[in-house]
Amino acid sequence: MDFREAERDYEDEVTGQTTLARTFEDAAKRHADRPAQGYKGGVHDRTLTPDVLPPAPDGDFENVTYGEMRDVVRNLAAGFRDLGVESGKRVGIFAHTRMEWAQCDFGILAAGGAVTTVYSSSSSRQVKHLLGDSGAVGVVVEGETELERVREVEDDLDVEFVVTMDHVADDDAIPLSEVYERGKEVFDRDAYESWIDDTDYDDLASLIYTSGTTGQPKGVALTHENFRENVNQCRKRFGPRPDKADYPAITAETRVVSFLPLAHVLERLAGHFLLFASGAHVCYAESPDTLREDFALCEPTSGTSVPRVYEKIFAAVREEAAQSPTKERIFEWATGVGREFYEADDPGLALRAKHAVADKLVFEQVRDALGGNIDFFISGGGSLSPELCALYHGMGLPILEGYGLTETSPVLSVNPPEAPKTGTIGPAVVDTELRVDETVASPEQRDASDGDVGELLARGPQVFDGYWGLDDATEQAFTEIDGAEWFRTGDVVEIRDDGYVRFLERAKQILTLSTGKNVAPGPIEDAFAATPVVEQAMVVGDNRKFVSAVIVPDFDALRKWADGKGIDLPDDKAAICRDDRVEARIQQAVDAVNENFEDYEQIKRFRLVPTEFTEDNDLLTPTMKKKRRNILDAFADEIGDIYAE
Repeated sequence: MDFREAERDYEDEVTGQTTLARTFEDAAKRHADRPAQGYKGGVHDRTLTPDVLPPAPDGDFENVTYGEMRDVVRNLAAGFRDLGVESGKRVGIFAHTRMEWAQCDFGILAAGGAVTTVYSSSSSRQVKHLLGDSGAVGVVVEGETELERVREVEDDLDVEFVVTMDHVADDDAIPLSEVYERGKEVFDRDAYESWIDDTDYDDLASLIYTSGTTGQPKGVALTHENFRENVNQCRKRFGPRPDKADYPAITAETRVVSFLPLAHVLERLAGHFLLFASGAHVCYAESPDTLREDFALCEPTSGTSVPRVYEKIFAAVREEAAQSPTKERIFEWATGVGREFYEADDPGLALRAKHAVADKLVFEQVRDALGGNIDFFISGGGSLSPELCALYHGMGLPILEGYGLTETSPVLSVNPPEAPKTGTIGPAVVDTELRVDETVASPEQRDASDGDVGELLARGPQVFDGYWGLDDATEQAFTEIDGAEWFRTGDVVEIRDDGYVRFLERAKQILTLSTGKNVAPGPIEDAFAATPVVEQAMVVGDNRKFVSAVIVPDFDALRKWADGKGIDLPDDKAAICRDDRVEARIQQAVDAVNENFEDYEQIKRFRLVPTEFTEDNDLLTPTMKKKRRNILDAFADEIGDIYAE
C-alpha cells in the first residue's frame, strides 16, 4: 500500500475534530502518569516554584507529568476567567519558549480565549502594534524586560491585566502563581467543562503576526479547526501507522527539546499541539546557545528546527573536529563518504565498508553529542541545502524537510520518514490540494525543471480564512480558479511527477538582472551551508548586470586556517575582512559554489563584512530568515562599492 493511501485511512485516539483544549484534556487523561514537560533549574526565577511545582536542580531538568500539567492548566484557566478572560477575548503571551508558555496557552484556550503571540525580541513599538491591533485584554510576560516594554506603551492599549511568569519588582503586575491560586480557589469542574464545550471548532484560537519583513506585521487569524486539522494531517504522516513497520514515528515515547519561538507557528504546531496531543515529552531548552548541553541531558528522539540551526550544529561539529589537521582530514573524508553513501542507489561492499569506518570514527560521536537517541529531525521555515541534508542522512541523523506558512497553520507538505527525498519539501499532507500558477515562474526556472513550475497555490482545512481586520489583504491572498478559492503562498516551486514538491524561491525575492535574466538567490546562499570559512551570505544583483554577495566570514574557522598556514591575522574582525589573504581564501569557497550554477547565476564579486546577521541587530527574523531589505540598507556602502568598480 502506498503511504499516501495508508495516511488517508489511518485514524487513532489522537486524530479527531475536537477543540485544542479538549484535545489536551483527552491526551492528559490517556497519559496522566507519563512525563509531559521538562523544565531546567537555575534559568528562570519562576513564580510557580516551589509552591505549585518543585524547583528543578540547577543545570538539570525536572519533569511535570500530564496529570500535573492538567492541574496547572485547569487552575490557570479558572484564574484567567476570574481576570475577565472569556469567549473571544484575546490575551498576549510575551516570553521566550518555556514550560509556562505552553501552560498559559492551554489555560487561555480552555477559558475560551484566544492567544496573541508576541516574539520575545519585540520592541515596545512592536508590542504596541501586536497587542493594540489584536485588542488584547491582557498579557502574560516573562519578566522584567518584557514588562518594561509593555509598561512603556500600555497607555495606548486596552490591556486590563499584566501577568508575569517570573518574580518582578512591580506590585501592579500579577504573578502567574497568583493566577493559579485564584483559579484553584474558584475552580469548578462543571464550569470548566462548559467553557471547553462552548468553544466552537471554527472559533479563533490564535492571532500570529507575520514577521513584517515586507511591511507592517499582519495578524493571521487561526482557528481551532485550522490547528486541529493540521495536527491530524501530521499525525497521519508521522504517527505509528501499521504499514510503517520499523520506521520511526511520533508517539507517547517521543521526547524533544523545544527551543524555537512558540510565538511562531512552526513550533506551536510541531513542537506543541502535535506533541501534546500525542502524549510526547517536551523539554524546554535553556536557550538556543545551550542546545548541546540540553540535548545531552534530555536525550531527545526527535526535534523541529529551522535550517540555520542545522547549519550551526554542523559548523560546531566541524569546528571541534578541526582541532588538529589529522582530525580535520578524517572528518572531511567521513562527511564525503556519508553523503556518497546516502546518495548511492545501491552502495557496494567497498562503500558500505568505508561508511562503517566513517560511522565509527565520526558519525557515532556526532549522534552522541546530540543525545544519542535521535530518530529524525524535521526542518521548516526556510530552505535547507540539499547537500547538507544528504550529509545528515548519511550520518544517521535524517532531516525531513517540510514546508508551510503562518497562514497554513503551518504544514502543507513534509517528507515522510519512510520515503524521504532530499532536495524536496515532501508531498502534500492528507486532505491538501496543491497546484501552481505557471505565469509567475521565470523562463529559467521552467527550463530547469521537469514538473509543473510556478507560484504554489494551496487548499485545505489548515488554510486560514483571513488576516485580522484586513479585508483587502485577505482578498489579495487568495485567487479563484474554477469557482474555488486558492491561497497564494508567494513561493515558486516545482511539483514533480511523483507528487514531491521542490522549493525554488520566494517570488518576491527573485532577482531580475539588467540583462533580463532571473536569479533565485536562495539556492546560491544555501550552497554555502557546508563551506567551512563562510558563516552567512546574501546574494544581491536586482537590476544590476551581475550577481554579487555580502559575505560574513566564519572568523574562528579562518583563524584555524591561518594558524595552519603560518599566517598571522589581525585581531580586529573588520581588519580580517580587509586582508588580501582572507579574501583569496573566501574566493576559493565562492569558486566552489559557483561551479554548481549557470554563468549568469555565479557570484562575480563579493564584499566581506564583520557583522553577523542576527535577530538582535534586526537583520534576521525571530525564525532566522534574512531581512533582506534591512541587510541591503545596513551594507549599502559595501554593495555600492561592488557595482562602482
